[in-house]
Amino acid sequence: MSPLRSWSRRAFLALAILTTTTLGALPADSQPAAAPVTVFAAASLKNAFDDVIAAFTAKTHIAARASYGASSALARQIEQGAPADVFVSADVDWMDYLAKKDLIVANSRRALLSNHLALIAPADSKTALKIGPNMPLAAALGSDRLAVAGPDVPAGKYAQASLTTLGVWASVQDKLAQAESVRAALAFVARGETPLGIVYDTDAKVEPKVRIVGLFPDSSHAPIIYPAAIIAASHNPDAAAFMRFLQGPEATAIFHRYGFQTKPGR
Repeated sequence: MSPLRSWSRRAFLALAILTTTTLGALPADSQPAAAPVTVFAAASLKNAFDDVIAAFTAKTHIAARASYGASSALARQIEQGAPADVFVSADVDWMDYLAKKDLIVANSRRALLSNHLALIAPADSKTALKIGPNMPLAAALGSDRLAVAGPDVPAGKYAQASLTTLGVWASVQDKLAQAESVRAALAFVARGETPLGIVYDTDAKVEPKVRIVGLFPDSSHAPIIYPAAIIAASHNPDAAAFMRFLQGPEATAIFHRYGFQTKPGR
C-alpha cells in the first residue's frame, strides 16, 4: 500500500471514530423533543382546557396543545385525517360518529363532563323571562333574533330539543341567528348583535358581557355529555397519559372551577 493511501485510510478511520464519539456524547436535552399531544376539543371547553393543558405540562413535562371548534367540524376533520391524538366532544353523537368508522380507540372512551343549557342576554339587558312550557320567547325577541349554534353543533341540537319540549320551537325557528359554534353564538350576544342566545352556562360564566336569564330544565333535552377518547390513528404514546390526567384530581378541580360537572349521567 502506498504511503498516501495508508495515510488517507488512517485519516478516514480517525474521522469516523471522532464523529461516532461526538454523536454519542450529545446531552439528553439536545435530542429531538417528543411531539406534543394534540387535542381536538369542543369550543365550550376552551377556558377550562387551556388551564388543564398548562397543569398537565407543569406536572408531567409533556407538551400538549388544543384545537377548539364545533364538535361536528372537529369530528369531520378527524375523519379526513387531521392529525389529532385525543378528541373531546360536546355530545355523544359525534363521538359515536367516529366510533362507527373505527376512528377512535374504543376502550379509551370515557364520559368526562356534563353541563347545563342557559338562556343569556347582554349584561346590561333588563329582559326577564321565566323558562318553562310555552314561555313567551318569541314575544321577548320581537323583531330580533335568537343566537344559537347551528343544527349540527351539539349546543344547537340541545337548544332545538329543549325549545321543542317546551312548546316554543315553532314560534322562534324563523328568528334564529345560527352560529358555527357555541362560542360564536355567545359572541353574538356579548356584542349586542342579538338580545338573547342559548349557550352552556359555563360559556356565560367566562364572558362578563352577558348574563344568564335562566337555565333550561335538564329534562327538556338529552343529557349533555362530553365524551373523550384517543384517536385510532394516533401514534403518540403520551396520549394515554393525557387521558389519565383528564380524569384525575387536578383536572377535576379545574373543571369544577369553570362550572362543569364531572359525574355525567351516562
